[in-house]
Amino acid sequence: MALDYAVENAIEITNLNKSYKDFSLKDVTFNVPSGQVTGFIGQNGAGKSTTIRAILNMLKTDSGKISVFGADNLEEEFDIKENVGVVFDDIGFHPNLKPKHIDKILKGMYKNWDSEVFFDYLDKLGLPRNKKVKDYSRGMQMKLQIATALSHHAKLLVMDEPTGGLDPIVRNEILDIFMEFIQDSEHTVFLSSHIITDLERIADNIVFIHKGKILLAEAKDQVAERHGILKCSKEQFATVDEADVIGYRKSSFGIEALVGDLETCQTKYKGMFCEKTSLEEIMLFYVNNTEI
Repeated sequence: MALDYAVENAIEITNLNKSYKDFSLKDVTFNVPSGQVTGFIGQNGAGKSTTIRAILNMLKTDSGKISVFGADNLEEEFDIKENVGVVFDDIGFHPNLKPKHIDKILKGMYKNWDSEVFFDYLDKLGLPRNKKVKDYSRGMQMKLQIATALSHHAKLLVMDEPTGGLDPIVRNEILDIFMEFIQDSEHTVFLSSHIITDLERIADNIVFIHKGKILLAEAKDQVAERHGILKCSKEQFATVDEADVIGYRKSSFGIEALVGDLETCQTKYKGMFCEKTSLEEIMLFYVNNTEI
């Protein structure tokens, strides 16, 4: 089956399950819309890396279906990987390799490898051509991975914590590259990160995983507009409908509660203060107050 780059969702995952001794993915289901940036959030150990490795067929799953560009990720693995650029949080190259060696190796691996694009990215990202990988800084190593991911004309970037441990200046530089990559609407980015501010800046969609289960999978703006923080006294909170509350915490003000329908709660609880909140706050309330 040929890959279909015009398909609505670049990635579709349905009822994915994978069990380990102390952790399980549980009926993970979500889509990654084509031509957009989808952020994949969750605590360390929530299942982000396991899901990404399942997409890339780097581990055997127990059940479920994964398609990439409309094709089964197992049956069409070779063609899919030809068209997917991958970046992990650890450098995958031997420390003694130089860019010229990496170019030679990857030219033999990818049919569409483009040496000119690769060396142009090195120059654009300020990466020395004659240094060994081990002599690159952490930020330079991540830039090198990104350069390789972008140099075989991939239609989809799949990245696991690519900005982790980087200073804000390098992170912004890398995020700008992702934004440039997505501009023509023919490319898709699926980005796992625990740095929520990065995703608030560039993501179109958010998938939130917690303890192996998907809690949210929708447009980022819808997540931000739908949720809100209700601030009230303990006495007022006793009158709030439990069905409206996702989680709550005590504060110097009294009670702060995350609600799932901001507009409704603003009308329903007129004597209380209800306002918009950040994606990071939404994630914290779900993690600290949701029983899985």
